[in-house]
Amino acid sequence: QGQLVESGGGLVEPGQSLRLSCAATGFSLRYYAIAWFRQAPGKEREGISCHSSRDGSTYYSKSVKGRFAISRENSRNMIYLQMNNLKFEDTAVYICATDRGDPCRVGVAPRVHEYHYWGVGTQVNVSS
Repeated sequence: QGQLVESGGGLVEPGQSLRLSCAATGFSLRYYAIAWFRQAPGKEREGISCHSSRDGSTYYSKSVKGRFAISRENSRNMIYLQMNNLKFEDTAVYICATDRGDPCRVGVAPRVHEYHYWGVGTQVNVSS
């Protein structure tokens, strides 16, 4: 049974950086698309980034493009999200997800129903 566990969240000030990690167990990440979603209080879960295992395609939402970077380390079964120049509106629970079907496409936001494995999330608070 596959499992994803996030870490690295915390409280930061605007303009600072955080690096989120997501450890995958029970399956080989090499053959899976990876994605990061986030959910702010009272809002729907939003797909902000994904990376295809098939052709390396990546997607970033308009709200994080240029500030966030998704990456993977297949040999360690790890997923990362580097978040720079954080803003108040980035405050949310950040959740990693993967799927063997590799639904990540350039220009297409990841959608909740496309991803099979989910972590429970890590809280990121941006506050002064």
